[in-house]
Amino acid sequence: MAKQNVAEQFVDILVRAGVRRLYGVVGDSLNPVVDAVRRNAAIDWIPVRHEETAAFAAGAEAQITGKLAACAGSCGPGNLHLINGLYDAHRSMAPVLALASHIPSSEIGLGYFQETHPDRLFQECSHYSELISNARQMPRLLQTAIQHAVGQSGVSVVSLPGDIAAEPAPEKAAQSALVTSRPTVRPGDGEIDALVEMIDRADKVTLFCGSGTAAAHAEVMEFAEKIKSPVGHALRGKEFIQYDNPYDVGMSGLLGYGAAYEATHECDLLILLGTDFPYNAFLPDDVRIAQVDVRPEVLGRRSRLDLAVWGDVRETLRCLLPRVLEKTDRRFLDKMLKKHADALEGVVKAYTRKVDKHIPIHPEYVAAVLDEVADDDAVFTVDTGMCNVWAARYISPNGRRRIIGSFSHGSMANALPMAIGAQFTDRGRQVVSMSGDGGFAMLMGDFLTLVQHDLPVKVVLFNNSSLGMVELEMLVAGLPSYGTSNANPDFAAVARACGAYGMRVEKPKQLAGALKDAFKHRGPALVDIVTDPNALSIPPKISAEMVTGFALSASKIVLDGGVGRMLQMARSNLRNVPRP
Repeated sequence: MAKQNVAEQFVDILVRAGVRRLYGVVGDSLNPVVDAVRRNAAIDWIPVRHEETAAFAAGAEAQITGKLAACAGSCGPGNLHLINGLYDAHRSMAPVLALASHIPSSEIGLGYFQETHPDRLFQECSHYSELISNARQMPRLLQTAIQHAVGQSGVSVVSLPGDIAAEPAPEKAAQSALVTSRPTVRPGDGEIDALVEMIDRADKVTLFCGSGTAAAHAEVMEFAEKIKSPVGHALRGKEFIQYDNPYDVGMSGLLGYGAAYEATHECDLLILLGTDFPYNAFLPDDVRIAQVDVRPEVLGRRSRLDLAVWGDVRETLRCLLPRVLEKTDRRFLDKMLKKHADALEGVVKAYTRKVDKHIPIHPEYVAAVLDEVADDDAVFTVDTGMCNVWAARYISPNGRRRIIGSFSHGSMANALPMAIGAQFTDRGRQVVSMSGDGGFAMLMGDFLTLVQHDLPVKVVLFNNSSLGMVELEMLVAGLPSYGTSNANPDFAAVARACGAYGMRVEKPKQLAGALKDAFKHRGPALVDIVTDPNALSIPPKISAEMVTGFALSASKIVLDGGVGRMLQMARSNLRNVPRP
């Protein structure tokens, strides 16, 4: 039997860790690894057109599956292209292993062709970034990298010179058992005791939830019922907490709606559950705050805390439920539910008049129709910018749908690459890329990746020929919009030229049929929808403070763009409010 080289050993360890795909662009320093993948039936090389796409795709796969995913870039410029997607994966807590191939080991530090120092460059967007400078470092270094990525839920980067990848692997190299999943973390008894006491003493408690509630929907609902608490959420918590929630008071933040802001400010005790919500201007500074998170490093970094609780949200709530006293006074909860419904009534009215006849098409109408016709278990990948607004306001979670985007890193052009990674996890599941024209055009080359792999991703293109969110920011700041216009082609014709299904929609009455036809198509499809660039109402008076850092009132009055089915949900929840 032929002796393994380092590249083959590297690939074998990835397979043992559960990696089934390696996204990337081939290149000379990567050749030994790509050849090792070619000869290993348990893993596939997924060629893309840009390494940034490879990193976004790996990050999306990791978010959908909860398991380690991997990407690779060749030396110098190749692996530098990974960095934006890796930043996003790291900030999204997606376990990703990135291979940064390197120049010949004998030339490092001598200004060689394409020389960079990837082990340094990726330090800020990873938990672990190290260089394999000797074959004897394998497999321990790779195993360490994998365990950092899985154990700390983020990115690890391994830099590997091409010449070392081709060297014989060391004989009798130890193969340690790999950690491929995370444990649950229970808070200490002291923290549980203190939190129980705070809750029992408070008359009005509000829960504010983030993505850390992903596995805790049932526990959050039971807890909210017991302590009669309104439940708000951040954008990343929407898909996990908004559905089947009779205590819902909406979302806080730039894209916020409803009574979430009021509920977090008018309570006696605010409990932050699994959220590292970044906009501290939306958090109160005059109420007691407790925070529960599995990551101790985020506790208290957004607001002053009265109690920090290190633990999983689900495990923490399971500890609290039998111990907290049941509250009987619903007045605060009912008041917030009514405020929530009233707030939604106000923003809906502006977008209910002849919206199905408006040309150019209202993007809100597109999102509402998309929500209706998409599958109940669809995965939506969402471009940063105005598509975030429409997804936040109109896409209805139900416990089976997934909604992922660059919600923490805020990168453009993320939706199409993320859709690639999401679709590879299950070709039979509907994956919808909610793309803006600016973001789509930025990495449009990877639409060819859909065609090459016959991935049935459906790209729903909100085409307003502008960078809408940037234009809004300029207008709010009192600046004339400049440099925000895009001269676009007929993207549907481009899709057809690439060998995919393409349809252009300019009239509202064409929309539902076009989306349904695209969704029925077995392969990749793009629906280019010409939308109104002036869809947002701009209030007459806005302070500079509202723009800087996306502070308080920006979400309450600037993005007054409707809320889809959420009004229906709020009205339904009002049935729980006792009538005098």
